Amino acid sequence: MPKKLAAGNWKMNGLRQALDEVRALHDACPDAACDIVICPPATLIRSMVKVCDDMQIEVGGQDCHENSAGAHTGDISAPMLADTGASYVILGHSERRATYGETDALVRAKTLAAWDSGLTAIVCIGETLEQREAGQTLEVVGRQLQESTPDGASPETLVIAYEPVWAIGTGKTPTLEEIGEVHGFIREALVKRFGPEAQDMRIVYGGSMNPKNARDIAGIANVDGGLVGGASLKASDFYHIVKALDG
Repeated sequence: MPKKLAAGNWKMNGLRQALDEVRALHDACPDAACDIVICPPATLIRSMVKVCDDMQIEVGGQDCHENSAGAHTGDISAPMLADTGASYVILGHSERRATYGETDALVRAKTLAAWDSGLTAIVCIGETLEQREAGQTLEVVGRQLQESTPDGASPETLVIAYEPVWAIGTGKTPTLEEIGEVHGFIREALVKRFGPEAQDMRIVYGGSMNPKNARDIAGIANVDGGLVGGASLKASDFYHIVKALDG
């Protein structure tokens, strides 16, 4: 079985003093059994890489452009992320899909760009509340999974994050049974498409995981970690999630 992954998405939060939270997290769990990656805002990536140099904590970006260079004011390319020392990148997060109109095709192109630069892509998929209430969850998740991920994926290059859009930042979560159903569906789809090695592809849960529910969610079959938002900003909160994923 693959090691579980605790991935922190800081979103648009964090100034330089926030690096102290990374140091505190390491001090609290220096020998974590799960993999830890933190994706801070771009302004902190290089500084965080330096802080994490002697730690078992990796650093990632929150997005990248599909092109390696060009006249794209304000954007960051995958080679730029790799040049900072980042090793992961979050792609297709529901906030970017909703706010910037990112399509599955664009997420697919960004994933290819990430792979070309040696980055592991954390590709986000998930349904809205309206889609869930209409009984379309598996249809939506299946389509996004198929169209957002390129051929040739491997456990080393791809992590899937299931994030029910309606649960992000709301404090609401699906039932454990509902999470298990979707993660099981994703596993079957990955194995059907990529073969037996897809059993080792990590599928993480990304809908308001917090210190109170992390242990229960981590115990669900095919949940290989968490993509954590607000609860990753403070070491005192993220520590409990890391420990829950450690088992």
